[in-house]
Amino acid sequence: MNLIRKENHAGLNLVEHPLNTGEVLPLLHFENIEQTGMVKHCFTTRMGGVSKEHCASLNLSFTRGDDEAAVRENYRRLAEVLDAEVNQFVFTDQTHTTNVRVVTEADAGKGIIVPKDYTDVDGLITNVPGLVLSTFFADCVPLYFVDPVHRAIGMSHSGWRGTVGRMGATTLEAMHVTYGTNPADVICAIGPSICQDCYEVSADVAEAFAAEFPEHIEEILEPKPLEKFQLDLWRANEIVLLEAGVLPEHIAVTNVCTCCNPGKLFSHRASHGKRGNLGAFLSIR
Repeated sequence: MNLIRKENHAGLNLVEHPLNTGEVLPLLHFENIEQTGMVKHCFTTRMGGVSKEHCASLNLSFTRGDDEAAVRENYRRLAEVLDAEVNQFVFTDQTHTTNVRVVTEADAGKGIIVPKDYTDVDGLITNVPGLVLSTFFADCVPLYFVDPVHRAIGMSHSGWRGTVGRMGATTLEAMHVTYGTNPADVICAIGPSICQDCYEVSADVAEAFAAEFPEHIEEILEPKPLEKFQLDLWRANEIVLLEAGVLPEHIAVTNVCTCCNPGKLFSHRASHGKRGNLGAFLSIR
């Protein structure tokens, strides 16, 4: 399976993992995250599952009109590759906030085995081995955080609202307060999402970014006719991480756009909303 990639090399590898069924599950992995040796992680494609029609085939959402049994089989396959049990996954409750939840053993299975007892959570952090932090995407930006010094991790969902709200910095601050994390120690990745060429935004969104990133306007905003702009969420999130204290050499920035690859990745914009969800997952070994 070949993906259309942008020009930069992100150290992002596509691996076809064999399943007990005899099929394969294609997953994306960041080299810098793998090299920590501390975690299991992935970003899913829309391939390798059992869902049908607009959710074909590895849909990970229970709320996009898919058959529940198919979604559960998709999770079983993902758990097999991640050496996890389905009851170890912990879900966000994504509403484009910058709220981060500290995940403990008591949260195991929330969102998939038992109901969530929290709302409005776009980021998760933990230091508990085995728990699988789970975030969901169809154009927004996944953010991965690995602190090898304090053996803590974080996963966050950062759309344009989360990015202008500096979700990456908020997640790092939560890790610092909870685990003593120093951003200079953290290995980060900015995952597959919509690229600047595909992401046209209105003037009000552009104005919010210009106000938050006044020294970087030309890097993240390209003016277009009729008061439209092309927004670079990848670069904006990289700036957020750098200004929060993450070292440049510790950040991998994706070169895979969800909207450029609608046959292999779910994209809200490319599908006009008729789609399933991709997932980004991270757990401490």
